[in-house]
Amino acid sequence: MTIEEKMRIVQELVPGKQVTLAHLIAHPDPVLYVKMGLTATETETTEAIGILTVTPPEAAVILADVATKASGVTLGFVDRFSGTVIVTGTVSQVEAALERARDYARDKLGCAACELTKT
Repeated sequence: MTIEEKMRIVQELVPGKQVTLAHLIAHPDPVLYVKMGLTATETETTEAIGILTVTPPEAAVILADVATKASGVTLGFVDRFSGTVIVTGTVSQVEAALERARDYARDKLGCAACELTKT
């Protein structure tokens, strides 16, 4: 292997407790669902995708539970190693789920929380 062929991946974890991303994608292009690996069942009546990123990453499991209980969203993905949560549903369901999860992280888990952004 030459030096040009080697690839180095650096993974950084943000110390502390924080929600670093809370974003709602309204009416995404259908190809986005495919590229994200979401199944047809998860996207049949979906108008929106919600994305959360949290540290410590294990808190993603807790926030996934809070988000799915907050509204009728479907859990598309949760990763306790990266701290990522993805939910799908209607725009209002996803917005309610993201806000509830963000508020829970801030109020109950003591996390700093970013604002909810939308596209």
